[in-house]
Amino acid sequence: MTSTPEPSTTDTKPQRGIQSLDSTGELLTALAAAARPLSLRDLAAAAGMPPAKAFPHLVSLLKTGLLNRDAAGCFEAGPLALELGLIGLQRLSPAREAEPEVVELAASTGMSVAMAVLGPLGPTVVRLEEAARPLHVSLRVGTVMSLVNTAIGRVFAAYVADDVRNGLLEQDHLRLAGAASHANGASDAYAQRLVQIRTAGIDTALSRPVPGISTLAAPVLDHTGSICLVLALMGPSGSFDSELAGGPAQTLSAAASRLSHRFGWMATAS
Repeated sequence: MTSTPEPSTTDTKPQRGIQSLDSTGELLTALAAAARPLSLRDLAAAAGMPPAKAFPHLVSLLKTGLLNRDAAGCFEAGPLALELGLIGLQRLSPAREAEPEVVELAASTGMSVAMAVLGPLGPTVVRLEEAARPLHVSLRVGTVMSLVNTAIGRVFAAYVADDVRNGLLEQDHLRLAGAASHANGASDAYAQRLVQIRTAGIDTALSRPVPGISTLAAPVLDHTGSICLVLALMGPSGSFDSELAGGPAQTLSAAASRLSHRFGWMATAS
């Protein structure tokens, strides 16, 4: 008895699918993009199909648990969809998932790119992709950044809980470009800077802490809105546009947003 071979995952030939499932997928995609419950009419319109065509697909999705209906009769994610989403989130490794974005950022901007996570000693660089012309700075993998005097550190400070930030600030003088907490970390200007970072979703450090080197840093958030890592662009001051509305900042923000979306964060949820 012969068996049918499994399709090769490396085969680039387009695979033949089930057209009706493609339509079902379009409805799920439209609902995910809306990020809110939708009526039959609105969901069908978002998927680009007549309500009469969409309805049988939605009935099947309700039966499988991929969709549910709220009190108003609108369609929303069902228990099976939520379970699958949680499984996907649990399997994600933020640092691993961010690796392609780090490499692409360096290639597209021509700048050095750092990725940092919040380690036991504070914001710690765990990946550094050098530009074609490496920067002569003391930043290395394993460097722990100040929460006061570095853009990477301030972004973390802007998004962590108050008690976590206050505890970290007590030891800030031990970090790269660190300062005593009573000197800067508790000031009104510092608190206002953190508010600005949360509003803009990005921070900049011009020729600080290293003279002649500027940094742009942006947060990557997870499905709870908690910060999981920071991406930063670094380059010689004056040789790139470091304005928050400039090209490099927009490229960095787009990369951070893509990763945040990958980790389940939806901006409309706040």
